[in-house]
Amino acid sequence: MNYRHAFHAGNFADVFKHAILTGLIESLKAKQTPFHYFDTHAGSGRYDLRGEQARKTGEHAAGVQRLLDAVRLPAALHIYLNLVRALNAGNAAHDIAVYPGSPLLAGMLMRDSDRATLCELQAEEAAALKKLFAGDARMGVHQRDGYAALDALLPPPERRGLVLIDPPFEAQEGEFDCIESALTHALEKWPGGIYSIWYPIKLRQQSAPFLRSFARKKIPKVLCAELLLHPDNSALRLNGCGMVIVNPPWKFDRQLAELLPALREHLAQGRFGAQRVEWLTGE
Repeated sequence: MNYRHAFHAGNFADVFKHAILTGLIESLKAKQTPFHYFDTHAGSGRYDLRGEQARKTGEHAAGVQRLLDAVRLPAALHIYLNLVRALNAGNAAHDIAVYPGSPLLAGMLMRDSDRATLCELQAEEAAALKKLFAGDARMGVHQRDGYAALDALLPPPERRGLVLIDPPFEAQEGEFDCIESALTHALEKWPGGIYSIWYPIKLRQQSAPFLRSFARKKIPKVLCAELLLHPDNSALRLNGCGMVIVNPPWKFDRQLAELLPALREHLAQGRFGAQRVEWLTGE
C-alpha cells in the first residue's frame, strides 16, 4: 500500500470521523465497566502538520483549522477540539502543529481501566505507533492485517467496546468487499460490539451496494451518517464521507442529528453541501 495519512491529517474527513469517534467513546464511558477499543487501520497515531507531507496538501486548513473559532458546538465536537488544543498547548491559539490520529484520540479519551488493540500493516507506520504508545499498558500495538486480526482477536476480554474500521480504500470498491467479509465474521464472534465503518464518497454508485448489504444480510440496528461537501458525481475528488455504525449507543442518532449540521456549516466548500442521518436497519 502507498497510502500515507500524513498528507490528509486534519482534513474535513478526519474532523467528521474523529468527532463521531469521540461521541462513541464518550457514550461507552457512560458506564463504569471497562471497554475495549479496536482499530483495524491505525496509522502512525500522530501527525506533524508542519511536516513536508502535510504542508504539501495543506488539507487541515479546510478542516480542523476552520473550527477553532467556532462557538456553541455539539458536545462531541467540543470535546474533540479540546483534545486537539491540548496536544498543541504550547502554541499560539490558532497554531496547530500536531494532529491526533484515531488511536491517539482514543487513548486520550480512554480511562485507566479501558484497553485498546491497534493494528497497522505498514512497517514504518506501525513502528511510529509502537513508539507513540511505549510504556502505555492500555494500548496493544500489532503490525498485522487488521481484517485478519478481527477474526483472530475478537471478542475482547471486556466484552464491551468499539471497533473502528477505517481503511485507506486504495482498492476502491474492492475495499467494501473486504469490509463486508471481515464484518460478517466479526459479528459472529462479537455480536454485541459497536462497529464503526468509515467510507469515502466519490461516486454514489460505489458506496450504495455496501449500504444496501446490511439490510440484505439482516444485520439489526445499523445507523448511517454522511457529510457531503460536493455533489456525489465525480470520481476525481473526495466529495464527502460517511460512517456506518452497527449497534450504535442508545439515542446516538440524536447526537448525529445535532453534530452533522454543525460540521456542514463550518466545513462548507460551496453551496452543494449536504448531510444525512438514516437508519439502514432497525431504529
